[in-house]
Amino acid sequence: MKFASEILGLPRGTETLLRDLVHERTGIFFDASKVDLLMDKLAPLVVKRGFSSFLDYYYLLKYDEHACAEWENVMNAISVGETYFWREIDQVRALTQAILPNWLSAHPGRTLRIWSAACATGEEPLTIAMALHEAGWFERASIEISASDGSSAAIDKARRGIYRGRAFRSLSVERRETYFIEQDAGEWLVQPSLRSRVSYSVANLRNSNEIARLAADVVFCRNVFIYFSPAAIASTVQSFAKFMPVPSYLFVGSSESLVRVTAEFALEDVHGAFVYVKEPYERAR
Repeated sequence: MKFASEILGLPRGTETLLRDLVHERTGIFFDASKVDLLMDKLAPLVVKRGFSSFLDYYYLLKYDEHACAEWENVMNAISVGETYFWREIDQVRALTQAILPNWLSAHPGRTLRIWSAACATGEEPLTIAMALHEAGWFERASIEISASDGSSAAIDKARRGIYRGRAFRSLSVERRETYFIEQDAGEWLVQPSLRSRVSYSVANLRNSNEIARLAADVVFCRNVFIYFSPAAIASTVQSFAKFMPVPSYLFVGSSESLVRVTAEFALEDVHGAFVYVKEPYERAR
Protein backbone atom coordinates (compact mmCIF):
# COMPACT_ATOMS: atom_id res chain seq x y z
CA MET A 1 0.00 0.00 0.00
CA LYS A 2 1.39 3.38 -0.98
CA PHE A 3 1.78 6.14 1.54
CA ALA A 4 -0.45 9.19 1.12
CA SER A 5 2.64 11.23 0.25
CA GLU A 6 3.08 9.08 -2.86
CA ILE A 7 -0.53 9.56 -3.94
CA LEU A 8 -1.03 13.28 -3.31
CA GLY A 9 1.35 16.10 -4.08
CA LEU A 10 3.81 16.65 -1.24
CA PRO A 11 6.35 19.38 -2.03
CA ARG A 12 9.57 19.12 -0.06
CA GLY A 13 9.10 20.31 3.51
CA THR A 14 5.29 20.25 3.46
CA GLU A 15 5.11 17.27 5.81
CA THR A 16 7.18 19.20 8.36
CA LEU A 17 4.96 22.26 8.03
CA LEU A 18 1.85 20.16 8.62
CA ARG A 19 3.44 18.18 11.43
CA ASP A 20 4.47 21.36 13.25
CA LEU A 21 1.09 23.02 12.73
CA VAL A 22 -0.75 19.98 14.10
CA HIS A 23 1.62 19.95 17.07
CA GLU A 24 1.07 23.65 17.73
CA ARG A 25 -2.73 23.38 17.69
CA THR A 26 -3.24 19.97 19.34
CA GLY A 27 -0.08 19.13 21.30
CA ILE A 28 0.17 15.78 19.51
CA PHE A 29 3.65 15.32 18.07
CA PHE A 30 4.59 12.98 15.22
CA ASP A 31 8.35 12.45 15.16
CA ALA A 32 10.28 11.71 11.99
CA SER A 33 9.43 8.02 12.13
CA LYS A 34 5.69 8.75 12.27
CA VAL A 35 5.26 11.61 9.79
CA ASP A 36 4.06 9.17 7.12
CA LEU A 37 1.40 7.98 9.57
CA LEU A 38 0.20 11.57 10.02
CA MET A 39 0.04 12.05 6.26
CA ASP A 40 -1.99 8.87 5.89
CA LYS A 41 -4.44 10.07 8.54
CA LEU A 42 -4.84 13.44 6.84
CA ALA A 43 -4.99 12.17 3.23
CA PRO A 44 -8.76 11.40 3.24
CA LEU A 45 -9.45 14.92 4.49
CA VAL A 46 -7.33 16.41 1.71
CA VAL A 47 -9.18 14.36 -0.90
CA LYS A 48 -12.58 15.21 0.60
CA ARG A 49 -11.76 18.89 0.28
CA GLY A 50 -10.98 18.39 -3.40
CA PHE A 51 -7.36 19.41 -3.02
CA SER A 52 -4.59 17.86 -5.09
CA SER A 53 -1.82 18.51 -2.60
CA PHE A 54 -1.10 18.61 1.11
CA LEU A 55 0.24 22.14 0.70
CA ASP A 56 -3.24 23.39 -0.22
CA TYR A 57 -4.55 21.71 2.91
CA TYR A 58 -1.83 23.32 5.02
CA TYR A 59 -2.82 26.78 3.77
CA LEU A 60 -6.45 26.05 4.63
CA LEU A 61 -5.63 25.00 8.19
CA LYS A 62 -3.12 27.80 8.73
CA TYR A 63 -4.80 30.81 7.16
CA ASP A 64 -8.49 30.23 6.41
CA GLU A 65 -10.67 32.15 8.87
CA HIS A 66 -13.30 29.40 8.63
CA ALA A 67 -10.91 26.53 9.38
CA CYS A 68 -12.37 25.70 12.81
CA ALA A 69 -14.63 23.00 11.39
CA GLU A 70 -11.72 21.48 9.53
CA TRP A 71 -9.63 21.35 12.70
CA GLU A 72 -12.44 19.32 14.23
CA ASN A 73 -11.97 16.83 11.39
CA VAL A 74 -8.22 16.78 11.99
CA MET A 75 -8.70 16.05 15.70
CA ASN A 76 -11.09 13.22 14.87
CA ALA A 77 -8.55 11.79 12.40
CA ILE A 78 -5.48 11.85 14.63
CA SER A 79 -6.94 11.15 18.09
CA VAL A 80 -6.12 7.85 19.73
CA GLY A 81 -9.29 6.37 21.23
CA GLU A 82 -7.96 3.18 22.81
CA THR A 83 -9.34 2.80 26.34
CA TYR A 84 -11.47 0.51 28.46
CA PHE A 85 -13.42 0.32 31.71
CA TRP A 86 -11.67 -0.16 35.07
CA ARG A 87 -8.29 0.92 33.64
CA GLU A 88 -5.56 1.80 36.19
CA ILE A 89 -8.17 1.36 38.90
CA ASP A 90 -5.69 1.94 41.79
CA GLN A 91 -5.82 5.66 41.07
CA VAL A 92 -9.63 5.67 41.13
CA ARG A 93 -9.56 3.81 44.45
CA ALA A 94 -7.15 6.43 45.81
CA LEU A 95 -9.79 9.00 44.94
CA THR A 96 -12.72 7.18 46.52
CA GLN A 97 -10.94 5.84 49.61
CA ALA A 98 -8.45 8.57 50.55
CA ILE A 99 -8.66 11.84 48.64
CA LEU A 100 -12.41 12.25 48.66
CA PRO A 101 -13.07 11.67 52.38
CA ASN A 102 -10.18 13.96 53.35
CA TRP A 103 -11.29 16.68 50.95
CA LEU A 104 -14.92 16.58 52.08
CA SER A 105 -13.86 16.68 55.72
CA ALA A 106 -11.89 19.86 55.01
CA HIS A 107 -14.59 21.40 52.78
CA PRO A 108 -17.98 20.52 54.29
CA GLY A 109 -20.94 21.50 52.16
CA ARG A 110 -18.90 22.15 49.02
CA THR A 111 -19.31 20.33 45.71
CA LEU A 112 -16.31 18.23 44.66
CA ARG A 113 -15.62 18.66 40.95
CA ILE A 114 -13.91 15.89 38.95
CA TRP A 115 -12.73 16.30 35.37
CA SER A 116 -11.76 13.48 33.02
CA ALA A 117 -9.69 15.63 30.65
CA ALA A 118 -9.15 13.13 27.83
CA CYS A 119 -12.07 10.77 28.19
CA ALA A 120 -12.06 9.32 24.65
CA THR A 121 -15.39 7.46 24.34
CA GLY A 122 -16.32 7.78 28.01
CA GLU A 123 -14.95 4.68 29.70
CA GLU A 124 -12.83 6.61 32.23
CA PRO A 125 -15.51 8.96 33.65
CA LEU A 126 -18.03 6.12 33.77
CA THR A 127 -15.49 4.03 35.69
CA ILE A 128 -15.08 6.89 38.16
CA ALA A 129 -18.87 7.14 38.49
CA MET A 130 -19.17 3.39 39.12
CA ALA A 131 -16.50 3.50 41.83
CA LEU A 132 -18.12 6.51 43.52
CA HIS A 133 -21.49 4.77 43.45
CA GLU A 134 -20.10 1.57 44.95
CA ALA A 135 -18.42 3.56 47.73
CA GLY A 136 -21.72 5.29 48.48
CA TRP A 137 -20.42 8.79 47.82
CA PHE A 138 -23.27 10.03 45.66
CA GLU A 139 -25.62 9.60 48.63
CA ARG A 140 -23.27 11.38 51.07
CA ALA A 141 -21.77 14.24 49.07
CA SER A 142 -22.30 16.65 46.20
CA ILE A 143 -20.07 15.51 43.34
CA GLU A 144 -19.93 16.68 39.73
CA ILE A 145 -18.13 14.74 36.98
CA SER A 146 -17.26 16.45 33.70
CA ALA A 147 -15.52 14.74 30.80
CA SER A 148 -13.97 16.08 27.63
CA ASP A 149 -11.94 15.04 24.64
CA GLY A 150 -10.41 16.80 21.67
CA SER A 151 -12.29 14.51 19.30
CA SER A 152 -15.93 15.40 18.69
CA ALA A 153 -16.49 11.93 17.21
CA ALA A 154 -15.31 10.34 20.48
CA ILE A 155 -17.59 12.60 22.52
CA ASP A 156 -20.54 11.70 20.28
CA LYS A 157 -19.89 8.02 21.04
CA ALA A 158 -19.57 8.76 24.76
CA ARG A 159 -22.92 10.54 24.72
CA ARG A 160 -24.56 7.59 22.97
CA GLY A 161 -23.16 5.30 25.67
CA ILE A 162 -23.05 2.09 23.62
CA TYR A 163 -20.06 -0.22 24.11
CA ARG A 164 -18.81 -3.55 22.81
CA GLY A 165 -16.61 -6.41 24.01
CA ARG A 166 -13.07 -4.96 24.26
CA ALA A 167 -14.24 -2.04 26.36
CA PHE A 168 -15.20 -4.56 29.07
CA ARG A 169 -11.97 -6.55 29.13
CA SER A 170 -11.10 -5.41 32.68
CA LEU A 171 -14.66 -5.05 33.97
CA SER A 172 -16.30 -7.92 35.80
CA VAL A 173 -19.37 -9.57 34.33
CA GLU A 174 -21.27 -8.58 37.46
CA ARG A 175 -20.49 -4.90 36.98
CA ARG A 176 -21.30 -5.04 33.29
CA GLU A 177 -24.71 -6.52 34.06
CA THR A 178 -25.30 -4.00 36.84
CA TYR A 179 -24.38 -0.85 34.96
CA PHE A 180 -25.26 -1.72 31.36
CA ILE A 181 -28.27 -2.94 29.42
CA GLU A 182 -27.62 -5.63 26.81
CA GLN A 183 -28.61 -4.68 23.29
CA ASP A 184 -28.52 -6.54 19.99
CA ALA A 185 -25.32 -7.69 18.26
CA GLY A 186 -23.16 -7.78 21.39
CA GLU A 187 -23.67 -4.13 22.30
CA TRP A 188 -24.30 -2.78 25.79
CA LEU A 189 -26.01 0.51 26.66
CA VAL A 190 -24.95 2.33 29.82
CA GLN A 191 -27.68 2.60 32.43
CA PRO A 192 -29.32 6.06 32.36
CA SER A 193 -28.75 6.47 36.12
CA LEU A 194 -24.99 6.10 35.58
CA ARG A 195 -24.90 8.09 32.36
CA SER A 196 -26.59 11.06 34.06
CA ARG A 197 -23.63 11.39 36.43
CA VAL A 198 -21.31 12.63 33.65
CA SER A 199 -21.49 15.77 31.51
CA TYR A 200 -19.55 15.68 28.22
CA SER A 201 -17.99 18.38 26.06
CA VAL A 202 -15.31 18.84 23.40
CA ALA A 203 -12.13 20.54 24.66
CA ASN A 204 -8.63 21.03 23.28
CA LEU A 205 -6.02 20.81 26.05
CA ARG A 206 -3.81 23.23 24.12
CA ASN A 207 -6.44 25.94 24.71
CA SER A 208 -5.95 27.46 28.15
CA ASN A 209 -9.43 29.01 28.05
CA GLU A 210 -10.96 25.54 27.83
CA ILE A 211 -8.81 24.32 30.70
CA ALA A 212 -9.99 27.32 32.72
CA ARG A 213 -13.60 26.39 31.95
CA LEU A 214 -13.24 22.78 33.09
CA ALA A 215 -10.51 22.91 35.76
CA ALA A 216 -11.58 20.95 38.82
CA ASP A 217 -10.52 19.76 42.26
CA VAL A 218 -9.56 16.40 40.79
CA VAL A 219 -8.29 16.02 37.21
CA PHE A 220 -7.63 12.77 35.40
CA CYS A 221 -5.39 13.40 32.39
CA ARG A 222 -4.10 9.90 31.79
CA ASN A 223 -2.22 8.50 28.80
CA VAL A 224 -2.35 11.81 26.96
CA PHE A 225 1.14 13.17 27.47
CA ILE A 226 2.73 10.11 25.83
CA TYR A 227 1.57 11.69 22.54
CA PHE A 228 2.66 15.26 23.41
CA SER A 229 6.04 16.90 22.97
CA PRO A 230 7.89 18.04 26.14
CA ALA A 231 7.02 21.66 25.33
CA ALA A 232 3.32 20.85 24.92
CA ILE A 233 3.31 18.88 28.17
CA ALA A 234 4.92 21.75 30.08
CA SER A 235 2.47 24.29 28.66
CA THR A 236 -0.57 22.13 29.43
CA VAL A 237 0.55 21.36 32.97
CA GLN A 238 1.23 25.06 33.53
CA SER A 239 -2.39 25.77 32.56
CA PHE A 240 -3.59 23.06 34.94
CA ALA A 241 -1.56 24.64 37.74
CA LYS A 242 -2.90 28.09 36.95
CA PHE A 243 -6.58 27.17 37.02
CA MET A 244 -6.88 24.23 39.42
CA PRO A 245 -7.77 25.27 42.99
CA VAL A 246 -5.76 24.64 46.14
CA PRO A 247 -5.66 21.88 47.15
CA SER A 248 -6.26 19.81 44.02
CA TYR A 249 -5.14 16.51 42.57
CA LEU A 250 -3.85 15.59 39.10
CA PHE A 251 -3.67 11.99 37.89
CA VAL A 252 -1.56 11.06 34.85
CA GLY A 253 -0.88 7.66 33.28
CA SER A 254 1.38 5.14 34.98
CA SER A 255 4.02 5.56 32.26
CA GLU A 256 3.97 9.37 32.43
CA SER A 257 6.02 11.57 34.76
CA LEU A 258 5.81 15.27 35.52
CA VAL A 259 8.67 15.36 38.03
CA ARG A 260 10.94 17.32 35.69
CA VAL A 261 8.08 19.30 34.18
CA THR A 262 6.56 21.24 37.07
CA ALA A 263 7.23 22.44 40.59
CA GLU A 264 3.58 23.42 41.06
CA PHE A 265 2.54 19.85 41.90
CA ALA A 266 4.13 17.54 44.46
CA LEU A 267 4.24 13.83 43.61
CA GLU A 268 2.70 11.80 46.42
CA ASP A 269 1.83 8.18 47.07
CA VAL A 270 -1.84 8.20 48.06
CA HIS A 271 -3.37 4.89 49.07
CA GLY A 272 -0.89 3.01 46.87
CA ALA A 273 -1.27 5.23 43.80
CA PHE A 274 0.80 8.16 42.56
CA VAL A 275 -0.92 11.53 42.31
CA TYR A 276 0.34 15.07 41.69
CA VAL A 277 -0.93 17.35 44.44
CA LYS A 278 -1.26 21.12 44.23
CA GLU A 279 -0.80 22.20 47.82
CA PRO A 280 -0.99 25.52 49.67
CA TYR A 281 2.34 27.33 49.43
CA GLU A 282 3.00 27.16 53.17
CA ARG A 283 2.58 23.38 53.25
CA ALA A 284 4.58 22.86 50.04
CA ARG A 285 7.56 24.57 51.65
